[in-house]
Amino acid sequence: MEQQLNQLKAEMLQKIEEATNLKALNEVRVAYLGKKGPITDLLKGMGKLSAEERPKMGALVNTVREQVTAELETKAAILEEQAIQAQLAQESIDVTLPGAAMKSGNRHPLTRVIEEIEDLFISMGYEIAEGPEVEKDYYNFEALNLPKDHPARDMQDTFYISEEILLRTQTSPVQARTMEEKQGAAVRIICPGKVFRRDSDDATHSHQFMQIEGLVVGENICMSDLKGTLDVLTKKMFGADREIRLRPSFFPFTEPSVEVDVSCFKCGGSGCNVCKQTGWIEILGSGMVHPNVLAMAGYDPKKVSGFAFGIGVERIAMLKYGVDDIRHFYTNDVRFLSQFERAEG
Repeated sequence: MEQQLNQLKAEMLQKIEEATNLKALNEVRVAYLGKKGPITDLLKGMGKLSAEERPKMGALVNTVREQVTAELETKAAILEEQAIQAQLAQESIDVTLPGAAMKSGNRHPLTRVIEEIEDLFISMGYEIAEGPEVEKDYYNFEALNLPKDHPARDMQDTFYISEEILLRTQTSPVQARTMEEKQGAAVRIICPGKVFRRDSDDATHSHQFMQIEGLVVGENICMSDLKGTLDVLTKKMFGADREIRLRPSFFPFTEPSVEVDVSCFKCGGSGCNVCKQTGWIEILGSGMVHPNVLAMAGYDPKKVSGFAFGIGVERIAMLKYGVDDIRHFYTNDVRFLSQFERAEG
């Protein structure tokens, strides 16, 4: 039996040496060390040996099995490394070849305008304030001097979720909330955000659009402060040679109220199709904060005053970039959006 075991050992080591892949090596292991293999048969036949021979032969069989197992593990490690290297060689790439160009995106034109305006006002000491798009009727209307029966509400008809909850029609509620939180302290903020109105979707109107409103509240704030601020804004957005004019208007939350026009940047004021031959283009509404709005927010209108203005971001972008249809901003057409990468490049 000992001679038979030595022959098996030599045969197994030879088969292990000849194995060229992991599958062949595993077949060797199963054939010789499996339940039906010759090593198992030898162990089963040990019952026929004498009591003196049985321990000696058992130890010898275990030694051979351990040696063969160790050789199997060593060869398996070698074959695994060879398989990995072969796979790497097969899947290797030439890193000196030019790579596929990955086209990067660029900022949306509305984002460009918002960031440009934010940077300007931050440099002037303003803070950026934000608020909920789903707003209470109180902050959207009542706190801005528009009680429930005020006819001016019809101009801002919007989407109601309940009798007291709606989609905000302007970012002015952020101003009301900020003044309420400040508890009489000075305020200097701009409020960018999305607003909603039940409006016709055409080339110049949308049921959803972006707005930036500004608010300054403090002692001795007057109309000249408002005009100076808006003059800086228009020169930043449309060019240093632009001029503005203020026209009387009406807004429930400001008194007095004014519409702001900028001199036409295409014709310089002589009249063209852009300014409808007037030489001026309307860009925003503004005015001095109404005393009622100040009082409802906890301020004393006899001690403090303020001004506010509201900018339609799409309108500014349309004028700045020469866009003729507001709907282009929301169709996600790459052909349209890619133009602004070149315009800003």
